[in-house]
Amino acid sequence: MNQRNIEPCWTCRNRRIQCDQTCTPCKKCQKAGLECFDKRPFRWVKGVAIRGNMRGRSFQNNTESSSEDNDNMISVSARVKPATNSESEFHSHLHFNDNERICKLFIVYDSDRNPFRSLIPLGLKDPVLLKSLLALAARHHVNTGRSFHYANLPTEPGLINANRDALSFKHQSIEALSRSVQHDQLRNQDTTVASIFLLIFLDLIESGGDGWNFHLEGVKKLITSLYSQSELQAGVNYGPGETVQEIRGFITNQIHLIETLGATFLRPKLLSQFSSFGQQELQLQETVEKSFLGCPEYILTAIQCLSVQRDSISSSASLDLATVASHIRETEYLMQFVQNFDCYAWASNLQRSRNPSAQEVSNLCILSQSYKLGTLLYGRRILDALIKEESVQDELISELLGLIDSLKDDPDLFKCILWPVFVAGLECKWQAQRDFLIGCLERFWTLTSCLNAVNAAKILRDHWQEKDSESSNNPKTQWIFDIGKLGRDWLWI
Repeated sequence: MNQRNIEPCWTCRNRRIQCDQTCTPCKKCQKAGLECFDKRPFRWVKGVAIRGNMRGRSFQNNTESSSEDNDNMISVSARVKPATNSESEFHSHLHFNDNERICKLFIVYDSDRNPFRSLIPLGLKDPVLLKSLLALAARHHVNTGRSFHYANLPTEPGLINANRDALSFKHQSIEALSRSVQHDQLRNQDTTVASIFLLIFLDLIESGGDGWNFHLEGVKKLITSLYSQSELQAGVNYGPGETVQEIRGFITNQIHLIETLGATFLRPKLLSQFSSFGQQELQLQETVEKSFLGCPEYILTAIQCLSVQRDSISSSASLDLATVASHIRETEYLMQFVQNFDCYAWASNLQRSRNPSAQEVSNLCILSQSYKLGTLLYGRRILDALIKEESVQDELISELLGLIDSLKDDPDLFKCILWPVFVAGLECKWQAQRDFLIGCLERFWTLTSCLNAVNAAKILRDHWQEKDSESSNNPKTQWIFDIGKLGRDWLWI
């Protein structure tokens, strides 16, 4: 850490707390998970000025653009003008501030191999991708520093204005994408695929239950169409340190992960099947430096198969005995498949650009174990639905809670375990366990500023209240089915 001047940082002054003035970043900003600024950071506004007669005005409105401009999606400087009239200053702000936060958020370990570090500079050349990036960064900026318990109430004047700006960027992004997907040439660009992909992450930051599955279905269709074209050239250089093929591989793998974990709590058969160009080869090349969550592909395969089983038995009353017996055998096989997974071997053999420390390997092992145990709990409840029983899983739950607790001091990995935390929450019976998990969700919020953590806490509290009110005479609810009937389609990642 660097020693700094005696002046308190701008972030602490803005929060109206006393800065410790010891180093950069200061300890209070570090603890709160905030960016520590010495001076007031730049602020995005819609238009060319923050105040006065020019506030809200742009150099060129979308409706005034010529047909040629529409074909070229209009230049960045004409459509998204920063508060300062210096594009280089704007690009610098995007790169050094919000770029850093977003890059670190949606990857296990940030490094120069992080694919987001190639996507973001591309946005400076592509106006559609830029709008999605701005919408993502602006919403994250609004969430940063807000209280977990009052995260949905941006009542401070500064937050109200920032929230309005974030909504404006989102509106612009969706409008630009709508034009792109209707344009034959623009629809078949990798930047259009990447723009839709980023809107899934925007939904995680906004709520986790507003539209990610619609974006997912749209991007899957574009990927299937685009990546299967025979004229595609895999090795063309497409940005700093990345190729077209590498960026496609990253997006494809993350779509596979989102689809797999998202399907576990959706209404049965809501998502279409996804099989993209080169997916099988890409999945064999696991590397932690290009992974969103670090969930082993082996475990993801089992989760995907278990979700299929769940969907198949969602109307089990209509299944004959032979079909039920077949589902039981398949589910038991999948459970054994998961049980056989060697977490330590996986963590030790991951591809890396550097030699990991023993602690890093140990924590990655714990991360994979948390997904393993969460998957076993999920599979057990599917099996229970088939055999009409409710197994006692107290030991497995206690073990999973211990794994979650052991990762609380590793911010890189703790931000990756929302799915296991949510599964554990659905199983917890005791108040101490529940309080612990709410604390974990608050910790997740502090690290990520993603509102799906706040909503996960609300859903779990409602679930616990319903479970506690069940009498012995009433049938027990089966969360593997009921959690997908909440009126919104939640994504817990």
